[in-house]
Amino acid sequence: MKLIIQIPCFNEEQTLPIALADLPREVPGFDTVEWLVIDDGSVDRTVEVARAGGVDHIVKLTNNRGLAAGFQAGLDACLKLGADVIVNTDADNQYDASYIPALVKPIVDGAADMVVGDRQVHTIEHFSPLKVRLQKLGSAVVRRASETDIADATSGFRAYNREAAIQLAVVSRFTYTLESLIQAGKLLVATTHVPVGTNEKLRESRLFPSMGAYVRRNTVSIFRIYAQYEPMRVFFTLAVFLFVLALVPWVRFFVSWVQGEGAGHVQSLIFGGVLFTAAVMVGALAVIGDLLHGQRMLTQRVFERVRRIELQLGVPPSHYEPGAHPTGQEATTGAHAGPGGSHSTEEREAIRP
Repeated sequence: MKLIIQIPCFNEEQTLPIALADLPREVPGFDTVEWLVIDDGSVDRTVEVARAGGVDHIVKLTNNRGLAAGFQAGLDACLKLGADVIVNTDADNQYDASYIPALVKPIVDGAADMVVGDRQVHTIEHFSPLKVRLQKLGSAVVRRASETDIADATSGFRAYNREAAIQLAVVSRFTYTLESLIQAGKLLVATTHVPVGTNEKLRESRLFPSMGAYVRRNTVSIFRIYAQYEPMRVFFTLAVFLFVLALVPWVRFFVSWVQGEGAGHVQSLIFGGVLFTAAVMVGALAVIGDLLHGQRMLTQRVFERVRRIELQLGVPPSHYEPGAHPTGQEATTGAHAGPGGSHSTEEREAIRP
């Protein structure tokens, strides 16, 4: 069993050594533990620091594409490097790496496919009461949208088994945490959570400049992602709401018309007509969204099968560079052959139709 711990990075030369110093090289249930850094277009010495810190694998993106894109690139590389389980953590040392064995235990025991570390945000000293309430509110909304019981939806301290990682396809540009969780809830991915600890804050978050921006971006992300997976429910509910609103001015006009004063309330009739037209249009969006959702699910299944074929054929990771340990490159040279691993040239020819 191979565990790969991946760390998305963007200009993290200051904090990355601290995060790497705490990562384990041995975890119960695994024969091999390797480290992978995703360099998301850093312009500092992040890559050099990673190699100096003993990182086995590096995925070096040529420009800054955002946390979600870096996370997805890391998953793809870990799979192609033969990982059976993937742990994602942050370069700012926010998460206590000593909890990694607890994080992967439900997967090792076969009780879950995806495990999210619950930071128990009410215990974090540098979280203001407002931020704690917003975190809990956002997690409650995501739980309802994803149909899971994850307590800390925005936690990036997560573990995935091979099947869960193969199925996930994040398209968000802002963050992967919400989309991957909602996506997992809609797919055949068993999720659970375990309590984890956090470390002292080293720097401010780079995902959002202020609390208002954080709330705004996450609200938009939750709505957009949920609408992608439940378009009929979202848009049809909105259509019904608009139709009910249209009834209010129409009833007012009807009552006035019965009383012989309808001519003075034509504006109510027009306003109701506008709301009714909007309801019809939103209802049409519900139907179109449902059709697009069907196409999205088919596309995701195609993506999953293409990924499985790539793994069987031993296609190397994109933007890959060896790290400090050359022995960690078996999966790209053909030395590692197994479920989803690489194969020799002769084996790939035998697999290829």
